[in-house]
Amino acid sequence: MSLKVKDYMTRDVITVTPDTTVRDVIRLIEDTGHDGFPVVDNSGKVVGYVSSRDLLRKPATMRVEDIMSTQLYVAREYMDLRDAARVMFRTGHSKLPVVDSDGKLLGIITNADVIRSQIERADPRKVEKLKKTIEKVHGVRVGVTRGSVDVERLIPTQTKIFADELKGRIYELRKGLAEPVVVIRKGGRLFLIDGHHRAVAAKRAGVRKLEAYILDVPDTIELGIERLVKKKGIKSIDDVEVIEDVPHPLVEITFRNTSH
Repeated sequence: MSLKVKDYMTRDVITVTPDTTVRDVIRLIEDTGHDGFPVVDNSGKVVGYVSSRDLLRKPATMRVEDIMSTQLYVAREYMDLRDAARVMFRTGHSKLPVVDSDGKLLGIITNADVIRSQIERADPRKVEKLKKTIEKVHGVRVGVTRGSVDVERLIPTQTKIFADELKGRIYELRKGLAEPVVVIRKGGRLFLIDGHHRAVAAKRAGVRKLEAYILDVPDTIELGIERLVKKKGIKSIDDVEVIEDVPHPLVEITFRNTSH
């Protein structure tokens, strides 16, 4: 399975309209930390893009339609993520609006999303590998869907996470950058397979739902994780211990390697 733009794009996009003033865009930049916004009309169609550079030395009352860029590079949600990355690299753009066949905004893909796709653990290929493993071991068919899950309903399958990694995940959640978790749904229960730092971060940040890859497994089989959960007495995200005084192994290795 190749990685697609739709798997990593941000769907909740802050936009402006052609009538938005320079003053209001500056306020948006100050409030959000973003350096630019898609410009959409009343129908949701992308008609331009305004960046912080476009605002330089412009009167506060000037409207966006008078300064926005109208020749845009855009992406489609079914595009291979590598192709979108090539467009950004070759054109010098750090982000591309994602539009449908009518030019209406569906989301935005950024260079940070591309980088994230290379370092996250829960990409579609690994989900497919997990699916095939369960099917082979247990002789059943496993369905895979993409959706949202209630954080409160998640049953962890590991007991400890690292505080330093947790801080990073909370930051990602607040910026809308957190990748999906991986969940096995079986008999009405949701077993969290990957994304424990993200789930705990969501609980602490008051986020009730997380995007997830959901693997539907028949209730007729017993998984090893079920025995593990029962043995450890794990029932909810609250049972995950946050290790405060020990850095994440990767952080520790990086620190040691760069200290010489």
